[in-house]
Amino acid sequence: MTIDWKNKRITVTGGRGFLGSRVVAQIRDRGAKDVSTFTSHDYDLTRQTEVARMYQDLQPQIVVHLAARVGGIGANRENPGRFFYDNAIMGIEMMEQGRLNGVEKYVQVGTVCAYPKFAPIPFSEDELWGGYPEETNAPYGLAKKMLLVQAQAYRQQYGFDAIYLLPVNLYGPGDNFDAQSSHVIPALIRKCIEARDSGARAITVWGTGSATREFLYVDDCARGIVLAAERYDKPDPVNLGSSSEVSIRDLVTLIATLTGFKGEIVWDATKPDGQPRRKLNVERARKEFGFESRVSFEEGLRNTIDWYESAQAKVKPARTS
Repeated sequence: MTIDWKNKRITVTGGRGFLGSRVVAQIRDRGAKDVSTFTSHDYDLTRQTEVARMYQDLQPQIVVHLAARVGGIGANRENPGRFFYDNAIMGIEMMEQGRLNGVEKYVQVGTVCAYPKFAPIPFSEDELWGGYPEETNAPYGLAKKMLLVQAQAYRQQYGFDAIYLLPVNLYGPGDNFDAQSSHVIPALIRKCIEARDSGARAITVWGTGSATREFLYVDDCARGIVLAAERYDKPDPVNLGSSSEVSIRDLVTLIATLTGFKGEIVWDATKPDGQPRRKLNVERARKEFGFESRVSFEEGLRNTIDWYESAQAKVKPARTS
């Protein structure tokens, strides 16, 4: 089971974003000539008429749906309604209109936030329905999990070839470093570099540091998505991860070392840790479509730090004598 990328019309929603741009690049590397991307100004995917217009205009045969409303713990706590509605309605309409327009392959990308708060470690796809997600991002996680139900229902009733992937937390060059909405790795990199450059004696980090996370380099994730599109055609969800677990405390220490921040790390235990642990069982991805992560965590962090410092250097005003 393969895809002749050269002769297919492909649409990647969110295709100009952090992950999407990598997916588009990998599809083009496989010879695809007709890959369309767009912004929310071109088509507002939260509106049914706009989704229908997008399909009419672009007429894709393969769709990879990556567009999402995302953010860290703070952004999720401040916008639970928006995160639920936007992610649910975009996915529902994208899949429904894809079915109506005869899409040949539909790749729905979900989130590790869909897993129960206390799922057994490592998270197996079979445990996805074993409990309620961690409260700080439950609306987002549940909205995305409903798209698995939709994909399975459409496959059963309509024979619609929709697959569902569950990537773990991503990181890498080009990530979102915004102080208000970034995830943990870019937030910590920015915090450490700014403290280093200003000569600050300490940084404050949310939580206790006891929570653990698993991270996947963005280019590895893109490769996994493309492999799944090519080789996977089953209703069962599939994890995409590195299966390597690190505590937030160890993560902060490593980022401080790599950025050269030598000050104190102060933990604000009044702020939430989020889900206690995250580590995926990635055996299904390996067996079904041969995916394994390649970039080591420290190498990926160094690449991300180097990219951010280079990007910051370009925007800093030149010194005048």
